[in-house]
Amino acid sequence: MSETQQLTRLGVEKVGSRLGAVIHGIDARQELSEEEKTFLNTELVKNKVIFLKRQFLDDEQHERFARVFGKPILHPTIAAPEGTNYTFELKSRYGRSTDSWHTDVTFVPDYPKASILRALHIPPYGGGTIWANTATAYDALPQPLKNLADTAWAIHSNDYDTNYYKFDAKQSEIADFRAEFISRIYETKHPVVRVHPQTGERNLLLGHFVVGLDGFSTRESNALVEIFQNYITEVENTLTWRWEEGDVAIWDNRATQHYAPADFDHHPRQLRRITVQGDIPLSVDGRASYYLRRP
Repeated sequence: MSETQQLTRLGVEKVGSRLGAVIHGIDARQELSEEEKTFLNTELVKNKVIFLKRQFLDDEQHERFARVFGKPILHPTIAAPEGTNYTFELKSRYGRSTDSWHTDVTFVPDYPKASILRALHIPPYGGGTIWANTATAYDALPQPLKNLADTAWAIHSNDYDTNYYKFDAKQSEIADFRAEFISRIYETKHPVVRVHPQTGERNLLLGHFVVGLDGFSTRESNALVEIFQNYITEVENTLTWRWEEGDVAIWDNRATQHYAPADFDHHPRQLRRITVQGDIPLSVDGRASYYLRRP
């Protein structure tokens, strides 16, 4: 098949105003051509999150497909399921999910460039995922808040409680996962605004791994982070994906946050994710993120 024929059969269906597109004409189970790989990477940067419907990848195909976007990497603390090399399993525990806004693994400096997530078992209702555009969120800030964000730095760590605002009787049910998650403690200092290495856009770099803002008290940090987060999670700045089994989502982890509502009761929900290696963020004035603490 010629390059012209390949590109002609590829399609992009926009699904959100500020982010999101479904890609047509790609079979992720097969080895892709260079033209198809370039097309996917271009659309990912442009749309922030892209979807391939009903691909039904196995673990080996998932890993090969992830390599289209970069070098697969292991999670810093969570072991891959047996028989896989880089997989991070998202399996519902007692109806729980990662129901707080975050960018993946920002507690290390070179957090993932992109995440590739596939759906294995989806509940009969609920169980979707919501993404937000951190570039348009920055653009919406009034100039005084932009000035503050451009110069502020945040401390990110995995030593926190994902459901910190939901203390209830079910906390003990995720104790084993939490113990593994914080088995090695990382702490990283990131600029609140990172410059995207490909687009030059300014993105707010926050989410639930933030434990404080450098130079501010806890009370002040919490108030400021909430203000910035409200711009990120404004409904018009988000996109919700209703999964079907076999779907694949790929998101630019440098330019988005995401949230998985725990709205499916005790029904099974299982997805598998592979992340690919990222670069170290640079602030508006060119300074790089760095470790404050690592094992």
